[in-house]
Amino acid sequence: MTRARTALVLVDLQRWIVDMPWQPIGGEAVTEACARLRERFADTAASTVVLVRYVRADGADGGVGAAANQLVPGLEPRDGEHLVTKHGLDAFEGTDLHDRLRGEGVTDVVIAGLSTAHGVASTAATAVRLGYGVVVVSDATASVDEAQHREALGRLSALGARTGRVSDFVPAGADAN
Repeated sequence: MTRARTALVLVDLQRWIVDMPWQPIGGEAVTEACARLRERFADTAASTVVLVRYVRADGADGGVGAAANQLVPGLEPRDGEHLVTKHGLDAFEGTDLHDRLRGEGVTDVVIAGLSTAHGVASTAATAVRLGYGVVVVSDATASVDEAQHREALGRLSALGARTGRVSDFVPAGADAN
């Protein structure tokens, strides 16, 4: 993939989601891996970084301003990054994500975050359907158990998504700030 045409999409890294029990790695490890990916993509001005959060459509969770709906510290949106608020599993459904990506000439997406079987899988499946080249970073996502994690990655591979690892994007020794 050409990074100038690639977007990093980080899904649902809110404290209440990160703090749930995840496998094969915990939420903090997923967050750290996502932070490393973000730093790498942020190093290239031509790359696009998208942060996605889930907020209930009915406002029962306090809406976009609620503390629970903020991204974990250190992963708040920066200048030039996009924040997408979704009300379901899929970051494309009911949002302007596709229009934003196409407007920036993005053809490939790298997706990480929580959870593999839910927000990540739904977003990746739609990205494949929309014609994007898709890589799901397997060691920067997790699910309720390891079997569900692997099953979701397998389903995505069958759809045409590829899997990768953080080390495919971040050189050894590169640390998040």
